[in-house]
Amino acid sequence: MIYSISAPRKINASIQLPASKSISNRALIINTLTDNPQPIANLSDSDDTKAMLNAFQNAGNLIDVGAAGTAMRFLTAYYAIAEGERTISGSQRMKNRPIRALVDALRSLGAEIEYVEKEGFPPLKIQGKRMTGGKTELDGSISSQYLSALMMIAPAMENGLEIRLSSNIVSRPYIEMTRRIMEYFGQKVDWTDNIIAIKPGKYEARPFAVESDWSAASYWFEIAAMAQGEANINLSGLNENSWQGDSKAAELFYPLGLPYNFTAEGLEIKRVINRRLPYSFEYDFTDIPDLAQTFAVSFCCLGVKFRFTGLQSLKIKETDRIAALQAELRKLGFLLESDGRSTLEWQGEVCEAEPEPVIATYDDHRMAMAFAPACLKFGKIKIENPKVVSKSYPDFWKHLQEAGFVISEL
Repeated sequence: MIYSISAPRKINASIQLPASKSISNRALIINTLTDNPQPIANLSDSDDTKAMLNAFQNAGNLIDVGAAGTAMRFLTAYYAIAEGERTISGSQRMKNRPIRALVDALRSLGAEIEYVEKEGFPPLKIQGKRMTGGKTELDGSISSQYLSALMMIAPAMENGLEIRLSSNIVSRPYIEMTRRIMEYFGQKVDWTDNIIAIKPGKYEARPFAVESDWSAASYWFEIAAMAQGEANINLSGLNENSWQGDSKAAELFYPLGLPYNFTAEGLEIKRVINRRLPYSFEYDFTDIPDLAQTFAVSFCCLGVKFRFTGLQSLKIKETDRIAALQAELRKLGFLLESDGRSTLEWQGEVCEAEPEPVIATYDDHRMAMAFAPACLKFGKIKIENPKVVSKSYPDFWKHLQEAGFVISEL
């Protein structure tokens, strides 16, 4: 399936953003570990959160999380301490996403986990039991989800947990989010330098409501930035003092002529007419890697040169996002350079664009959502496999139509 998206002349929209899947999935794990789980208000309706809910409702011992990476990491740790034997698997892409670092750490703490097919990758056979806990070491530069997965089950370990981080941490705000949710449910996390320590104990059952998703909000900032005319956008459910690291999007888009204002309902964005764009932009995305695609497409379309660093975690996401950005932006006439590991830059190099480019999404929801606003520059753009947005923002296309975009299925 291919969607053709055409841009409106002006944008005046009020959008009810989806709930944060990052917060939802953490709250689900922690809430399940309480003695008396409470209903969680405003849960995300994303594929990732549905995968978590389906797993908890599954009475069998075979769990399929599809393409939900967060669910795979979090549930691997959860099932290691939940009594019973289970096999957890996923999509073909999931079977090629590494999980060895998490499995090694869990095994060092007393978990019984076997690789069913390929060493170092899902599917996994897990024999759940009370884990000893103690001390372990983890490479903080690989994935914050590994660390969050260990942190959340730590109180259920006999001796608690001390994690020594052997290198710089990627996506630090996601770990801070995990800490804050754990402490909301009554478990203290001691984080000093490269040591995270958590004592054994019990989570307290408490009511919890999930805030709206700042990652989803970033695409509306992108739309406002690329608008050719008037743009007034109201985004419901965003908190000024958010637990989400991607709330940094508001600050980073500000120099592109996008002042914003928090209201009782959320946040409003109004594009400045006759704005002056920066000549170039350089930023370390170590803490907020999920925003890299949004900004790469935005800056190319706006003609702002950039250099991004701290992208090492993008290679183990739904796809190799660095390579995917290079390939798809080339279709639009932009030549990006990378060291293939952690950097991506555009210094104004261009090539002949394809006459009718179709943007491949690589089963990656963020590729679809980051490229869709490019129609504001090119008038129209085509997106392959558009339904992939259901992973985090199922109503994305519906909301675009409400904002005046014309979407047709080819």
